[in-house]
Amino acid sequence: MTKRIILASKSPYRKKLLNQLGIKFDCIPSTLDESILKAKISNPKELTLELALEKAKIIAKNYEDCIVIGSDQVCLFENKILGKTGSLDISFEQLKEMQGKEHELITSYAIVNNEEVIKHTNITKLTMKALSNDQIKFYLNTDNPIDCAGSYKLELNGISLFNKIETTDHTAIIGIPLIQLGKDLTKLGVQVPPSFD
Repeated sequence: MTKRIILASKSPYRKKLLNQLGIKFDCIPSTLDESILKAKISNPKELTLELALEKAKIIAKNYEDCIVIGSDQVCLFENKILGKTGSLDISFEQLKEMQGKEHELITSYAIVNNEEVIKHTNITKLTMKALSNDQIKFYLNTDNPIDCAGSYKLELNGISLFNKIETTDHTAIIGIPLIQLGKDLTKLGVQVPPSFD
């Protein structure tokens, strides 16, 4: 019998992504206080890996013998970590600063399966177009991306902001690199994609 799979997240983007693998899973949001790790870890790759792992571990404590997936993402621009802004004004300033330049999206996940832990990080390089203030305002009013690292939604109109995107897995941009996740879940005995019983 296949183990129960839990996504340690309340993110509608990650839920929608994981559905693309065709597997059955439940979403249980983690109660992790991210500010503690964010204050302690300055390396963005290390930070996303630790946040993903801790999110998964908190859920795994209460759900033994389940496969628990935690994930985290940061936007790195000129050695500064940019998170979700929660504000259109701050998002405007963020996009204005990033326009015409390159930044990175660092997306990590951690799978906790009893004592076994599998971790993975994807780094995507994105080059934004040179944009006018009016273009930025129009975009923000269209997508309202205040709940996304970097202040854009590539799966919607955010794609119009970019000249170049370099990645090994486009799903990482939205929240979880599904190609590698599918491989790692397969190693744990999960059929990806599933077949008819």
